[in-house]
Amino acid sequence: MPTYEYECEKCGLKFERRQAISALPVTECPECCGKVRRLVSAGAGFIIKGSGQERSDRSGSDCSLEKTGRTCCGQDERCGKPPCGDGE
Repeated sequence: MPTYEYECEKCGLKFERRQAISALPVTECPECCGKVRRLVSAGAGFIIKGSGQERSDRSGSDCSLEKTGRTCCGQDERCGKPPCGDGE
């Protein structure tokens, strides 16, 4: 659920609200009941979810070949180029 930032036109209070995208914007200041406007913000970026197993240290000894039978570039043997390893 996105977080929206608002500013009161009467008292200048800035506040945030977590709202569904389909929700109507807040129109009243929680402090003075004045009119508010929704501000344009840069957002919070993105969150990568997962166990972290998708990323390795790329040292060659932790090549995905040992785990999945295929290297990171889809080959069934190491290519000798990083990050596949040195062709051991």
